[in-house]
Amino acid sequence: MSHHTETLVIGAGPAGLTAAYLLSKHGRDVTVLERDPAQVGGISRTVSHNGYLFDIGGHRFFSKSKAVVQLWDEILPNDFIERPRLSRIYYKGKYYAYPLKAFEALRNLGILTSTLCVASYLLARAKPIETPKSFHEWVRNQFGERLFSIFFKTYTEKVWGMSCDAISADWAAQRIKGLDLGAAIRDALKRSLGLRAKQKPGEPVIKTLIESFRYPRRGPGMMWEAAAEKTAAQGGRVLLDRGVDGLSFEPATGIWTVSATRGDGTRETYTARHLISSAPVRELVDAIKPRPLSTFNARSLQYRDFVTVALIAKSQKDFPDNWIYIHDPSVQVGRVQNFRSWSPEMIPDEDHTCLGLEYFCFEGDGLWTASDEDLVALAKREIGQIGLIDPREVVDACVVRQPKAYPVYDETYADNVASVRRELEHDFPTLHLVGRNGMHKYNNQDHAMMTAMLTVENIIAGHRRHDVWRVNEDAEYTEAGVSGAQDALASERLVPRKVA
Repeated sequence: MSHHTETLVIGAGPAGLTAAYLLSKHGRDVTVLERDPAQVGGISRTVSHNGYLFDIGGHRFFSKSKAVVQLWDEILPNDFIERPRLSRIYYKGKYYAYPLKAFEALRNLGILTSTLCVASYLLARAKPIETPKSFHEWVRNQFGERLFSIFFKTYTEKVWGMSCDAISADWAAQRIKGLDLGAAIRDALKRSLGLRAKQKPGEPVIKTLIESFRYPRRGPGMMWEAAAEKTAAQGGRVLLDRGVDGLSFEPATGIWTVSATRGDGTRETYTARHLISSAPVRELVDAIKPRPLSTFNARSLQYRDFVTVALIAKSQKDFPDNWIYIHDPSVQVGRVQNFRSWSPEMIPDEDHTCLGLEYFCFEGDGLWTASDEDLVALAKREIGQIGLIDPREVVDACVVRQPKAYPVYDETYADNVASVRRELEHDFPTLHLVGRNGMHKYNNQDHAMMTAMLTVENIIAGHRRHDVWRVNEDAEYTEAGVSGAQDALASERLVPRKVA
């Protein structure tokens, strides 16, 4: 039996559900197929374990895009809380404020290392590498070799599992661009001296420097569960436990035929006029029959996965950070989330704490395939080594494996994505790629939402009014750079230019 829908959406993460919510709001017929048997939200879901709630990766709700903020408020009007923002770097047994406080950093590093960092920075600015190709070269040009080795190399190689020489400079340009070291030092001095300059009207906000953010009181999953419920209330369908494994397009009729398999092995068929995909590009292209010529390019795209080990401890030790970056090479853990600092409602017991230790890995490697028991033992040992809590106080734990958390920006990714995009856009005019994995772009959730919002406009208009691939070109939105998705869909300055 075949089910027909005007628009079929693959994946119920932020991009897929934004598209479905807006299409159903416009009275359009839309169906979402989600592989997960129990939850919507994708990497933005909230996991529950014995009453403890935790976030997969940490999702700050902060955007310069008025259109995105308005949509957040529309979908979840009564459940946001304002949270203070604090992250620190842990390096060689010491903590550094992030962004850096100049005097603290000088004191922690010592006068010799600090002097060498400044000399290294001045050398890099005087003699930059022309046309930097790798992450290493790009960061060295911006910050100097010594600061690169202290504050970028170890953490970045933990995240990606590859040398900084093999990571594309595009990654640095997207995630770090906009953080000028001179400006950062001036800001660090002001922070150290307690001077806070007021932001001038129209001045771009550097996301690294924001001091608070909004967050759903019971985690980001609240947003996407509400989006799914409201989509259904508007006549749309959000169907879980449907893994899409076959796609074909009939040019004569313009109809897509999509097959999905459920957990019990039963298969379902759907037909649709438009197909919106937030599925990983590699999986999407593999499912298309007949095979596109760019299948080889799609199969060459790599992903980085991660494991969160949540440790629940009866501990009086508390710290205000939302998360701590672990730049120390002596431990494998890359980042530690402190869920109470995201929202007190994530932790049901006042005298307990819950920390999420993030281990970056490749699906199938030693960390990914380790037993839950071994991963918990590793996390307990390392949390004790860092000194955040006493491992003996841990009373419960939970392991979550998240595949395809990050699209990898290796040396060949840009050419591979361009080849896939070129062929898909030419052969399949009603296929729309959205979101982080759908476009193989390391986007934040507001970027993912914006690609979906513009795609909905394209579908309603009946042609590609917007080139969604320009969203990032107009505003890289980063942990350590200028945050800037679109101010509003109407703003010509930031909205992707219309395609001629």
